Amino acid sequence: MTLEELWELFPIVLTPHNPQWTYWAEEEIRWLSSILAKYSPAINHIGSTAIPEIHAKPIVDILVEVSPEFEWHKIKKLLESNGYICMSESETRISFNKGYTPAGYADRVFHVHVHRTGDNDEILFRDYLIAHPESAKEYETLKLSLLPEYRNNRDGYTEAKTEFVKKIVSQLT
Repeated sequence: MTLEELWELFPIVLTPHNPQWTYWAEEEIRWLSSILAKYSPAINHIGSTAIPEIHAKPIVDILVEVSPEFEWHKIKKLLESNGYICMSESETRISFNKGYTPAGYADRVFHVHVHRTGDNDEILFRDYLIAHPESAKEYETLKLSLLPEYRNNRDGYTEAKTEFVKKIVSQLT
């Protein structure tokens, strides 16, 4: 299946904040902690589902940080053998998803981002938005404005948000 076909089957949808996302993230983090225990990961709920009171894609993003000494292919194989699908891979990052079915989204959908320890600007961004609700609402407004144009183009949607994210993160680093 091409990316375009995937985006058509799984369009971007933004929904009001769901308090259940926090609990789902906590459960998934416990599960990831157990299967990745030998890698001593730092695991955090990130993304808009971690920000109270703003619209978000109903997909829980989780950041897993592991030491650079661990071999990617072992972590990749372990996550794939536990139901995660590898979506992208580079020298420093691997992204997985869980909860995509041929019929559409499952009840719980996760994106798991595996990075090297310290590659965690997503945490800075999350914490800033939680501490600054007015900026969180500004981010929400941006995302809602992008939805009509990028409903079926996740890469374009992400790229269109990048300037806002970088502006905030650059103030914090």
